Amino acid sequence: MKIVRTVAETRAARAPLGRLGFVPTMGALHDGHMSLIGLARDGCDAVAASIFVNPTQFGPNEDLARYPRPIEADLAKLEAAGVELVFLPTVEIVYPAGFDTRIEVGAIAERLEGAVRPGHFSGVATVVSKLFNIVQPDVAWFGQKDVQQTRVVRQMVRDLDMPVDVRVGPTLREADGLAMSSRNVYLSATDRAQAVALYRGLSAAEAAWAGGQRDAAALRSLIAAQIAATTGVVDYISIAETNTLEELELVPPAGAVISLAVRYGATRLIDNLVLSAR
Repeated sequence: MKIVRTVAETRAARAPLGRLGFVPTMGALHDGHMSLIGLARDGCDAVAASIFVNPTQFGPNEDLARYPRPIEADLAKLEAAGVELVFLPTVEIVYPAGFDTRIEVGAIAERLEGAVRPGHFSGVATVVSKLFNIVQPDVAWFGQKDVQQTRVVRQMVRDLDMPVDVRVGPTLREADGLAMSSRNVYLSATDRAQAVALYRGLSAAEAAWAGGQRDAAALRSLIAAQIAATTGVVDYISIAETNTLEELELVPPAGAVISLAVRYGATRLIDNLVLSAR
């Protein structure tokens, strides 16, 4: 496994690798990340990953300073998984002195996470575009847990004619249903036990929809009831069109995306579930 830290090193190391699969991460790797590494191997000659905690996607009162950075453990996991190339830049490499360009993605980035975290997706789109330009992958994998992020990246790639095939891997969950996340380590034991309410709410709504319930407000109420039984504070509960993420009043038989963001103490968790016709 080759570790590279500069743009020139990365491009030189990437050149002989052939068809390249890529998994961009912010580190603190868990089984969800590693599942994407496995998927990136499919149809590719080599796999690259990046570890970079991107400051431009954090708001002023968010957890940039305390975001977990177990770099040695992360590198060991990537090496054990057979990753050929790891891009490990500093902030100064990604955003050198005088850097003054940002990407604005538009309407799909203004909803849900974008409404609660202004500027977040501009930071995401900007750093992902830089990573794509530096690493030059053929295929890039993102996790379904960050469903809006996958839509934002796909919109950017389409609109800017980037030669990258963006693919999405399924959300991996703990045994009780909690979506795997680097931020789960922040949860107290009490909050961790209660946080399973997110998945219970999503599952209750899915079951009701499968049983014929089409009223989005009724489905949201099922989810809200699960969260209300805990100390969780809801940022949003959304039932939206699958691609545009526009809110729905009635959920069509073809399906929708249910997504939510809930705070337990200082920890903010997101999750989602795609309703789809069987």
